[in-house]
Amino acid sequence: MEQGWIKMHRKLLEKPIWTEATAEQKILLITLLLMGNHEEKQWEWKGKVFSASPGQFVTSLSSLVQKCGKGSSVQKIRTALKRFAKYEFLTDESTPHNRLITIVNWGVYQGSEETATVRSTDGQQTTNRQLTTNKNDKNEKKSNCRKHVYDESSIFYQFAFSLFENIKMNHPHLTKPNLQKWSNDFRLIVERDKRTNEQITHVMNWSQQHAFWHTVVLSPASIRRNWDHMVSQIKQEHAAAKGQVPHTPKKRVEEFRLDLAKGEGA
Repeated sequence: MEQGWIKMHRKLLEKPIWTEATAEQKILLITLLLMGNHEEKQWEWKGKVFSASPGQFVTSLSSLVQKCGKGSSVQKIRTALKRFAKYEFLTDESTPHNRLITIVNWGVYQGSEETATVRSTDGQQTTNRQLTTNKNDKNEKKSNCRKHVYDESSIFYQFAFSLFENIKMNHPHLTKPNLQKWSNDFRLIVERDKRTNEQITHVMNWSQQHAFWHTVVLSPASIRRNWDHMVSQIKQEHAAAKGQVPHTPKKRVEEFRLDLAKGEGA
């Protein structure tokens, strides 16, 4: 059972995610915040080691119904999770046996007081960063709107086809996806996220051989959302194999890269 407390800002009362929510959805929102891991957590199941980052946890619809109490139901929980994902409050990865919930921006809202102070006294820079981020988001949306057609010889199409073939090894009845859309997602991973071909190949293959991640990574969009969590776990596994003490790097996420040239992930 997680101990300690969480932070909730009063401005939540003004946000549509709260003002337009039902009573059951408000209870679930608070419950999800209470369930988020405050620090990296590892556990062993059937001889395999799993890891969850801060703000991330594994649960199930039935477990959430039980925690939310009277008036809750599986359908209400499912509807609320979709609504929260739309507001980018969380990401929800469904697997055959459970769900991987990740609270977006957990570190921003639940981080240290020092972090909060730095952010509050850095108003102008914060505004500029937000404007830049919004501009990048708009550019990405415009880029997505443009129709791209990928030839089978394209590296992005090859990534898409390779992922589909790998997923089929674990899920034989998987319906063939829109490989053009998958190819475009891989293009974004390369061009927007600045991942190298070698990094993509390694993370993609590793995910389909992993006891947990092969049930989560069922599309390139999922690779993109969970990239940092998977790379962190890859590094931990290699550190453990070398007899080193695993630790979470203190780099910013955008600076965090899997450096294959140095043997990480080999």
